[in-house]
Amino acid sequence: MRALLQRVSHASVTVDERIVGQIGQGLLVLLGVGQDDSETQIKPLADKIVRLRIFEDDEGKMNRSLLDIGGEILVVSQFTLYADTRRGRRPSFTDAAPPAIAEPLFEQFKAALTEYGLTVASGIFGAYMQIDLRNDGPVTIWLDSEQLQR
Repeated sequence: MRALLQRVSHASVTVDERIVGQIGQGLLVLLGVGQDDSETQIKPLADKIVRLRIFEDDEGKMNRSLLDIGGEILVVSQFTLYADTRRGRRPSFTDAAPPAIAEPLFEQFKAALTEYGLTVASGIFGAYMQIDLRNDGPVTIWLDSEQLQR
């Protein structure tokens, strides 16, 4: 699994001109599920995300986690995180898991985040979505679940 985190002051996701998920201060998590991904990656990735110290403390240093600040999470599925652009000019997405595999893992990932007691909102899996956000910092972090298992 791959996650692109953006620290936000607020974010929302819209489907068919209707807001389906929105948060205040916290993280926008764009989540991609790959062909070889499984349930075993969910808990370590969720734990890393909620405990990552990327929010400022009273001295302005990145020293607080999402749990520390009581932040919120907006999770949006994004298969394009598995784009392969090594050849040609059109990305290949063959490394992304098909919806039958990706959607259940996406739902389990959201459920894992809610176990931390945080507010978790999301987009709609497979829908065409528009995301509005205010990146705070800006702070953008790339996580790959393969790196967490080393």
